[in-house]
Amino acid sequence: MLARLPLRRRVALAYGILGFCLSLMFAFATTYLTEDYEYIVLAEVLEGQAEEFAARLRADPQAALPRAGQLSGYLRRADGSGAVPSELAALAPGVYELHDGDRHAGVFDTDAGRLYFVIDIGPIEALERHLVGFMVAVVLLGTALSGWAGWMLAGRTIAPVKHLADAVDALPVRPLPTQLAGLVGGDELGRLARAIDAYQARLVAADAAERAFFADASHELRTPIAVVQGAAEVLLDDPAADAGQRRRLVRLERGVGELTDLIAVLLGLARRSVYHAERVDAAQLLADAAASWRAATDPGDLQLAIDADGTLCLPRAEALLVLRGLLRRLAPPPGAGRLALRAGDGWIALAFAAAGAEAATPTPVAASDSGAPPTLLGRFIAHLGWQVEQTVDGDGRHCRIRLPPAAGTPDA
Repeated sequence: MLARLPLRRRVALAYGILGFCLSLMFAFATTYLTEDYEYIVLAEVLEGQAEEFAARLRADPQAALPRAGQLSGYLRRADGSGAVPSELAALAPGVYELHDGDRHAGVFDTDAGRLYFVIDIGPIEALERHLVGFMVAVVLLGTALSGWAGWMLAGRTIAPVKHLADAVDALPVRPLPTQLAGLVGGDELGRLARAIDAYQARLVAADAAERAFFADASHELRTPIAVVQGAAEVLLDDPAADAGQRRRLVRLERGVGELTDLIAVLLGLARRSVYHAERVDAAQLLADAAASWRAATDPGDLQLAIDADGTLCLPRAEALLVLRGLLRRLAPPPGAGRLALRAGDGWIALAFAAAGAEAATPTPVAASDSGAPPTLLGRFIAHLGWQVEQTVDGDGRHCRIRLPPAAGTPDA
């Protein structure tokens, strides 16, 4: 349970326990010393009275003992004569506290007989009771003040820890070199900050090596794909190819184009690339996306409508990559129907309405919690900072993209 408390509360609790223990020790010591001092004073007073009256009795055996005020005396002679209260008769020589607590008795053997003196120190006992109450207040106040001091000191002590934690929380996902050691001193906390700096430096080095690897992989993967794509284009240009071969070559070229886009998406995600937005003409962007999509597919009997005005703030090359991928999923070839591409301030909308029986049984498009399809393309869209909403109804398939604010840059 204690380990679950925040650090500041644990320090305050430790201070409070320490204050309680010290206050309690002080209270016990004070009470003990008071009782001991009281015993010494009473013993001296009673012993002095015993010596004084023993001397009087030697001079005058009939001398009267005190029986008024706070002191009373009694004598039992050697022959057994003398009236002594029953509560005193059985006491051996010494100083005693009687049962009521306010009276104390002293018993002394002298040559005149055994002297008994009873002294009433009620006012002193009342002061002792006040002292006990005061000591209880000291314990409670000392504990409270210690806990409060611990809370205040702990707040100042762990402030650098919170400052360091806030700095670590503010670190981006992408590895970056840090200088956290400069935020704290050279103590154990500084050692922790230096360890974090060194760890970040290792992450930066590992990230650089990973980026170099993906750059090499990108080059090596694109080279054979370009060869296959070039060969497909050459074969498509061959006038001797029949219709069946051309259909197969078109499918091959389309698959190679999709593979090229997927590799670009995969490498962009793996390298956590940062894409900078720029102002592009909305109508031209949609026209280029539709043209590149139509060039790599078999559109069939498909009507295309583009309605856009103004500019959009986004990374152009990556936007074309995303739009091509969404168009492939929205209107799979071959298709007959109508494809509408629209754009406005901060949004892009794609809508496909199939002709004939296709519209009655549309194919659902799955989406993740963020609205993007749960694919590499969906992850890439989230990486760009875009929001995608996809719906399927009796009118066809619809996709709407919400772009970040124009002044912003997509997060990496």
